[in-house]
Amino acid sequence: MRSVASPNLTWRSLHWVTALACALAFSTTNGAAKHDLKDVQNRLQTLNRDLAKSEEKHSDAADQLKDTETRISVATKHLRELSDERKAVQTQLNELNSQARRLDAQAARQQAQLGRVLRSQASQGERDALQKWLSGTDPNQSARDEYFLTRLSQAKANLIKELQGIAVEKRTLAQKVAEHKAQILAIEKNEQGSREELLALQKQRQLTLTSLAGKIKAQRREIGSLKRDELRLSKLIEGLGKNSPASKKPSVGADVECRLSTADPLRRRKAVLCETPASPPSVKPKPVSPRSKITDADPGKIAGVFGQLRGKLRMPTIGQIKGRFGSTREDGGTTWKGIFIRADEGTEVRAVAAGTVVFSEWMRGFGNLLVIDHDDDFFSVYGNNQTLLATVGRQVNAGVVVSTVGSSGGIPEAGLYFELRHKGLAFDPLKWISSGAK
Repeated sequence: MRSVASPNLTWRSLHWVTALACALAFSTTNGAAKHDLKDVQNRLQTLNRDLAKSEEKHSDAADQLKDTETRISVATKHLRELSDERKAVQTQLNELNSQARRLDAQAARQQAQLGRVLRSQASQGERDALQKWLSGTDPNQSARDEYFLTRLSQAKANLIKELQGIAVEKRTLAQKVAEHKAQILAIEKNEQGSREELLALQKQRQLTLTSLAGKIKAQRREIGSLKRDELRLSKLIEGLGKNSPASKKPSVGADVECRLSTADPLRRRKAVLCETPASPPSVKPKPVSPRSKITDADPGKIAGVFGQLRGKLRMPTIGQIKGRFGSTREDGGTTWKGIFIRADEGTEVRAVAAGTVVFSEWMRGFGNLLVIDHDDDFFSVYGNNQTLLATVGRQVNAGVVVSTVGSSGGIPEAGLYFELRHKGLAFDPLKWISSGAK
């Protein structure tokens, strides 16, 4: 079996990525709170190309699921958006119907009051002033009666005007109700089309899974394949960390910034932070035994917003913990670097803390994968999703739904693969999750 990449190639690739990251870090204002979406996407494309160059050129059966599972993610996301839109329009329609009922009740009250005014006016009569004088009626009483009749006439006119306004408002409401009903019908029709597309994609995926079941199972049990998947994710997290605009320190190995720093006496101190050997190390790293115990890189008590959340995080989804950090995986000899939470397909997955989405796409070994940067070198990883709801660059708060549970990437059962990393290294997430949530 060929190796993933030559040491020289891997070093040069990572060396170049870190150099770019350091230059970008110093060009960004210190303490910047938001990622620039375009810059994040450009850096992500560069990182993906770099990872692709360093990967072993071999066929992976699960790769044949990429297109279908990506399209399923898009289709289910669109269906969810349509459902939300329909609910919003239905809420507006319900409010319009409530307004119409209130107008009906108001019109009924106004009509009843107008009836009383008309009856009162009829009982008083409408005799002219000469008749009242000839009849010997008290002039003062006549004046009072005249004033009362005038007020009744004004009240009658006002009530009629209000009823006319209500009639116009009811016609406007009726038109809006009709428009909202038509909008709901259009959304439902669109939903039906999306459901049919989703069913077709799911059927296509199932056929692919059936035809490749043996190959996928064999490759998932192959230690070398699992190691390549783990290395790919580690490189991704390392690259995302070095490229993060929120990084407050320059990355080690940035030749560009080192040259700028040493040329400027005022910035000479910064050069000390980014000194690095100009050539890759001559000693190859010792290969790790597949069954060797994984090191827990838990940073322990640490300053920072995320560091204060130790022992307070909620589970990212509702389900049963099947694979635990450091335990041996059932599908091979490697160990879990995170936890696997068995859950029903479609179950909502929520961000464990506030941060910025820095990766949201399909990745070999992890299917539809989402990564959130929480700053201070902390990342949370959500793998094997059915649907990716949050896009790259989106700021999310703790508890926000970012994806839904699936079985993408060729895993045999639905569930969420979840990791926490600090400075690129994985640590046991359960130590950071509230004991009441486990």
